[in-house]
Amino acid sequence: MSDGLKEAAQRKGSFAQTMKAVAWSFFGVRKSRDYEQDVAQLNPVHVIIAGVIGAAVFIGVLMLVVNWIIASGVAK
Repeated sequence: MSDGLKEAAQRKGSFAQTMKAVAWSFFGVRKSRDYEQDVAQLNPVHVIIAGVIGAAVFIGVLMLVVNWIIASGVAK
């Protein structure tokens, strides 16, 4: 592993802070100042895990909405 990657993996950003940053990225709304702060603080491993969790939650919510619409009889 390169020194830059090792250094990035040792960052002390909290997982909650990472989840917040990933949630904002799903909406596509982020100030450049906040983005720069995230790049300096967040652990890339946490970002990947948070992205996978966020995608799974998004897919789960979509499936629930589709099942609810089909069960209600609106989509005949």
